Amino acid sequence: MERTRKFVRETRCFKTARVFPSDVNNHNTLFGGKLMAYIDDIASIAAAKFCRANTVTASTDSVDFLHPIAPEDSVLLEAFVTWSGHSSMEIFVKVIRENLRTGDKRIAATAFLTFVAFDEQDQKMQVPLIVPETEEEVKLHQTAPDRAEQRRYRREASRELASFLTTDYPWE
Repeated sequence: MERTRKFVRETRCFKTARVFPSDVNNHNTLFGGKLMAYIDDIASIAAAKFCRANTVTASTDSVDFLHPIAPEDSVLLEAFVTWSGHSSMEIFVKVIRENLRTGDKRIAATAFLTFVAFDEQDQKMQVPLIVPETEEEVKLHQTAPDRAEQRRYRREASRELASFLTTDYPWE
């Protein structure tokens, strides 16, 4: 049976938030953890729109903080699927900060996350093929296999490291 196909545009979603004083750290910039929660949230929506099934975060390759986000800014997150495997998909999240006084916009962060889809019996399920259209989508799609290979290598290194780690509490 041939796999279904979905266009990247069908997975694209957006989230905009205001930065409040309770959202900032001692440098008066948005807490990294708060932004990471926004990133995982919006990526999960793109993943669900893509496969219309339950999904879980399998990995976060990186969150690259490129420009600080201040209380006078809003933060816009844009997420979409860039690549799909058998049951997994790569989601790209672009974070744009906009100064609400001046209108100045900058790319504040980027992130790549991998999600896995599960069927009603909690078994991994096949996901559609993703079809890029725009120049940005095509570039991200073409470079995805390299990122997937880096993920496989990093996951194996993490498993090897975990085999040497203890689960004992310090007081035991």
